[in-house]
Amino acid sequence: MLLYQPKNGYCYNSDTHILYSFIKKNLDIFKNIKGELLDIGSGSGILGILICKYNNNLRLNQCEIQDIFQKLSFINSKNNNIGSNLYKGDFTILEFDKKFEICISNPPFYKKGVVKSKNENIKIARYNEYLPLEAFIKKSYNILTQNGKFFFCYDVKQLDDIIYLLNIYKFNIESIQFIHPNIDKNATLVLIYARKNSKSMTKVLEPIVVFENGEFSMNINKIYNATSTYSIKVDL
Repeated sequence: MLLYQPKNGYCYNSDTHILYSFIKKNLDIFKNIKGELLDIGSGSGILGILICKYNNNLRLNQCEIQDIFQKLSFINSKNNNIGSNLYKGDFTILEFDKKFEICISNPPFYKKGVVKSKNENIKIARYNEYLPLEAFIKKSYNILTQNGKFFFCYDVKQLDDIIYLLNIYKFNIESIQFIHPNIDKNATLVLIYARKNSKSMTKVLEPIVVFENGEFSMNINKIYNATSTYSIKVDL
């Protein structure tokens, strides 16, 4: 799958591929997944395109605030033969004309105090002041259908806030997975599958280690082989 990315801006990384694998694994337990899917902060479009390429019963919708990524979301969807409805603007204040069965996102999650890039494009894509956690969860609840599914990744250090806010907005965590950079390092990323108005018990999946002996682990190589993406960096 060919994807264009900005030459001098935020580019997707292994987080997105790992999140795709997590979403796919959790959706595979259902026999008839269909309906409207919204990729919140779609960036270059990779996450939603991968999911809808795997399951063509889902209709792709993308939401993006930055002009450069609006262009890339449109270009990459078209080039990969995936129809998409693109919402342009700030997710927290946009008016959506439909409800969604599934919301997915690799949102900006770094908190204030982290040293920031001077590149405005990268700052908006990485730091949660541009999409605060509570506003992100609250809006997702409001636009999901009655039993809608919500998938995202986040900084593991903010897990207490995530659990608290999901509970406040009547989401139940159905599946969770922790990502470690190395076998001897603490987790840095958490993957969440929460469902609206659910009472299911939470499933904790086996942790994923990204690097082993300085190379991608077997699990990560399997994920990359399954996604089979190829990137070209362009100026827009």
